[in-house]
Amino acid sequence: MTEDPGVRVAVLSDVHGVLPAPEAVLAEPDVRAAELLVLTGDIAAGPQPTRVLDLLGGLGARVAWVGGNADRELLEHRRGERESLGDPVSRWAAEQLRPDHLDLLARLPRTLSLPLRGLGRTLFCHATPRDDEEVVLVDSSLDRWPEVFTGLDADVRTVVCGHTHMPYVRLAHGRLVVNPGSVAMPYGRPGAHWALLGPGVEPRTTHFDIPAAVTAITRDSTCPEAADWADYFLNVRATDAEALDAFAPRDGRPPDQQQEAP
Repeated sequence: MTEDPGVRVAVLSDVHGVLPAPEAVLAEPDVRAAELLVLTGDIAAGPQPTRVLDLLGGLGARVAWVGGNADRELLEHRRGERESLGDPVSRWAAEQLRPDHLDLLARLPRTLSLPLRGLGRTLFCHATPRDDEEVVLVDSSLDRWPEVFTGLDADVRTVVCGHTHMPYVRLAHGRLVVNPGSVAMPYGRPGAHWALLGPGVEPRTTHFDIPAAVTAITRDSTCPEAADWADYFLNVRATDAEALDAFAPRDGRPPDQQQEAP
């Protein structure tokens, strides 16, 4: 597989049904100039699910989609295969989706592979290549990564994931691992986080008017919890230390290696 000599890829992950954040990212000059946008899952579960799916779906073939666990769970809920969802906003979001949205979510692949200049064969996924809910972090033990990479072709040199809403770039057993962070539900610091790939990796943050976004979401969404949800996540009430502490048990760490929440 030959690397593409010039393609630049903008990666957006964990949009979570918040319209103002991807609107701000899509207005970035480097995103407008990118040949391809890759969405690495958890796209619709939030207070503006249909608006977000219509916005991103309207970009056509310029967007490559990968499904996340929240996308799968919305679909399962609507199909009657899942009795409950984790929060009331997701339950509300699932009920808003039109048949065309459900068809779109049903078609989303779990992974996507592209040859990128400077990065080699690059695999995009939501959480890990083998599981859309598995947790790996910036400081996950090196001992975990061979298992996480089980089944990957030897020529995959870069893995791009999302799911944990915190950006990082690290090396793990010779493969570069990139998490762009979350566009609309960041932990640790405000802004819409994304990444630009090719020939290197550039983590980016797009700053936008958060009070105006909270007001717009509250006005636009009929979800009863929209105002509190938008205030909590867009104003980043959860720190990265708290998020790492919450994720630590799912990273397989013994209690004495788990951080204390501040």
